[in-house]
Amino acid sequence: MTFTELKSQLLSLTPAEKAEVIQLLSQSLANTWQGINKTLGVMGGDACIRQTRIPVWLLVSYQRSGLSEAKILDNYPGLSAIDARKCLVLRSSTHRRD
Repeated sequence: MTFTELKSQLLSLTPAEKAEVIQLLSQSLANTWQGINKTLGVMGGDACIRQTRIPVWLLVSYQRSGLSEAKILDNYPGLSAIDARKCLVLRSSTHRRD
């Protein structure tokens, strides 16, 4: 995707969606992720979704294998679309687990 294409899509978002994008970009730049925690002794200290034992790398691996965000959310009803997007952005901004 080019910057021009991204800019066009961003401008077409609702005000609420734009606020989500701003929050997500701010967290990415500051490398802080509200709702994603690392806890010693929980899932080997891997980053997990808030108050769960669902590691970020697991959700990322589902998407890489072709599972849609909607299907992931169907399988994990306690997650929100924002949780799923945070995982993908966090994972792409840090080293990859392969």
